Amino acid sequence: MNQLVSGMIVLVAGANGGIGSGITRRFAELGAEVIAHTTGAEVDGVETLTGDLTDEQVCHDLVRQAAEWKGRLDAVVNSAGIQPVQSLDGMTAAQWREVVDTNLTLAFNCTQAAVNVMRHSGGGSITHIASIEGSRPAAGHGHYNAAKAALIMHARSAALEYGKLGIRVNTVSPGLVERPGIAEQWPEGVSRWEKSAPLGRLGTREDIGEACVFLASPMASWITGHDLVVDGGMSTNQGW
Repeated sequence: MNQLVSGMIVLVAGANGGIGSGITRRFAELGAEVIAHTTGAEVDGVETLTGDLTDEQVCHDLVRQAAEWKGRLDAVVNSAGIQPVQSLDGMTAAQWREVVDTNLTLAFNCTQAAVNVMRHSGGGSITHIASIEGSRPAAGHGHYNAAKAALIMHARSAALEYGKLGIRVNTVSPGLVERPGIAEQWPEGVSRWEKSAPLGRLGTREDIGEACVFLASPMASWITGHDLVVDGGMSTNQGW
């Protein structure tokens, strides 16, 4: 796999998050030139940019800066997002908008900005991190579930319209991914997942990173409009 993305110029949005950091690290380990968008934190070993991607103009400016860094932009991976817990009963419109803007509108902005660059350089790859909750809702995540479902359809719509430009647009839908302290914070949920998932474990950041590397690589050159589920087989189960 080391040859697949060697020399590619890749922008990772939301790179200082748990999954985002794993994606960034995997691309860098496999030879890509990575520029990381963060909320202010530095990411070791890669160039970084900061800015509010929910602001349309800021997003376009940032993606243009990323393309100017090495003279082109081959792939964009958008891992930015939030996942607060809030029941629909009592949820305010402001709480709804915050989740939708961060998980969906931001992705729209990233797509448009990336297309503006890639259309002049023969194409490229755009990958958004969705979730299995885009098709299997979880309680307390009504706003998040809806935003991720819409994100999957946004990517398919973009794939339909931008394929003629050589631009591929896909999503990766992770299941439950390990993070520090999750077993202590949510022991019952982790236990249920491990017992229900056919592969018997939580995912890792590297699992998601590998999926993103594949979709950005030439091996996926005929794949667009696809939602790649990376969940240890949980989608085969009736529930957990």
